Amino acid sequence: MYRGREGQWAFVLHRLSGVALALYLLLHVLDISLVMYGPEGPFNTFLAFYHQWPFRVGLILVMAAVVYHAFNGLRIILMDFTDWGTKYHRQLWYGVLGATTVVGIPVLLKVVPEILGVGHGG
Repeated sequence: MYRGREGQWAFVLHRLSGVALALYLLLHVLDISLVMYGPEGPFNTFLAFYHQWPFRVGLILVMAAVVYHAFNGLRIILMDFTDWGTKYHRQLWYGVLGATTVVGIPVLLKVVPEILGVGHGG
């Protein structure tokens, strides 16, 4: 049985985060375009829908995906454009996980209470 190593996990997580971000961006562009129908149009309905807890949790996951995807993209650039990138791909991936954690935790600590409405009547 094949058990994925660092390279495969990096690939899978990069694809999943990329697809998730593309879907989020598409949804965001479509719902913002509803503003043109006026204040009584479907935009306010969608806005109220997005304030439900599943979408708030989804927004937290989008934030995590942005941070991981950005750092892993830098890893891919290093692998493509340096002589040593492929030699140290495993260490680079663990660096991506570390950087994602180091940057992601403070971002999430700031953003999660705002998204979940904790502390200000959300």
